[in-house]
Amino acid sequence: MERKLSPIKLDSYQPLREVVCETLRDAIRKGTLKPGERLMEIQLAEELGVSRTPVREAIRKLELEGYVIMMPRRGTYVANLSIRDVNEVFEIRTSLDSLASGLAAERITDEELERLQRLLVAIGGYIEANDMEKIVETDTEFHDLLYQASRNSRLVGIIFNLREQLTRFRATSMAFPGRLKATLEEHRRIVEAIAQGDVAEAQAAAEYHMEKSEQTLLQSMEQLKKKQEKGKKS
Repeated sequence: MERKLSPIKLDSYQPLREVVCETLRDAIRKGTLKPGERLMEIQLAEELGVSRTPVREAIRKLELEGYVIMMPRRGTYVANLSIRDVNEVFEIRTSLDSLASGLAAERITDEELERLQRLLVAIGGYIEANDMEKIVETDTEFHDLLYQASRNSRLVGIIFNLREQLTRFRATSMAFPGRLKATLEEHRRIVEAIAQGDVAEAQAAAEYHMEKSEQTLLQSMEQLKKKQEKGKKS
């Protein structure tokens, strides 16, 4: 059987279950472990060079995050998101991001606002350089800071959990033609509304951004599906 994962370096300060979880999560995001693929605890433990216990604990956490699905008497599989899954996640995310942006318009500090504006400039530079890894990394930092500015830790926790369910499709979605520059403009609209303390406009801008993100993700998933079907036929 083909070996897909490399042994974990046991020199991290994190608990082993967290290191295993992070490793499996990254493998799913990058497509090393593909949607629909069965996950065998024994095989994963052997590949990672750990016991089955941290693997089992990691899989349970990944199930809560939506990365894997555990089916009674059939085993554990990498989750394959459906259109309905995406619709349901974005219905919730749109409301939560709208709330977070509205709260940020009321509660953001001058320092946080300046950092948001600097991140917009950085993202623009990475778009020009076509550095997708940095774009995704900085976009994540932008949203993390925006959520932090809401001053509602429970809200942030819920958003993070939902965001994890779609993260593996993020790079593909952002690579969709024209999406990067559109995303930058949508971000600018949100920041401008927050800077003005305009709660209603900040909420509307966040909702618009989420709606466009959902549309692009669905289009990207459709393209990926067609590509995979074409590959099977050839």
